[in-house]
Amino acid sequence: MEAFKSYRGKLATLNRANVDTDQIIPKQFLKSIFRTGYGENLFFDWRYLPDKKDNPEFELNQSRFRKASILVTRNNFGCGSSREHAVWAVKQYGFRAVIAPRMGDIPAFADIFHNNSVKNGLLNIELSEAEVEEIFQMSERFHDLEATINLDEQRVTLHLEEEISFHFDIDPVVKDHLIQGLDDIGQTLSHEKTIGVFESNYNPQKFW
Repeated sequence: MEAFKSYRGKLATLNRANVDTDQIIPKQFLKSIFRTGYGENLFFDWRYLPDKKDNPEFELNQSRFRKASILVTRNNFGCGSSREHAVWAVKQYGFRAVIAPRMGDIPAFADIFHNNSVKNGLLNIELSEAEVEEIFQMSERFHDLEATINLDEQRVTLHLEEEISFHFDIDPVVKDHLIQGLDDIGQTLSHEKTIGVFESNYNPQKFW
């Protein structure tokens, strides 16, 4: 898993709440036995017209959002079914992080989507509703707006003439794993020497 420490990229805004996983990657694309090739079908039903041409009405098809790598959206992103393919599609499209707001009891991200994001190195950043709204406004005023996400400092900075920064909270364990670039397998392998010692000394017969 690629480590995430400090990253600068272009912002794209998706002004939609409750984006569910079937909208992120529709079910007809879940038949593949491989973990690649999902990015081209991200937001398929919104992104393409029936003739498979780009839908000019869809936000991410705007030229100013081409090659964006930080997605800013509304609350409850990734709700619906628990398909891990949704995170694969977001990452394979080119997004390194998704920013969304919590609104009272409505989460920024659905739990299962967030957990899948952690396991696949997609950073989920929860900000306040007012902070996300400010990012939307700045993105509308300043096209090709870029931001830097400093995970160590837990800060998002918009690169304007006068920079604007937002602090975000994150579980320390999740932060550590992302900075080190460790998924579940990587975490296990980090204890490879200890596991090897245990296995060399373990006698499955001794308790019989």
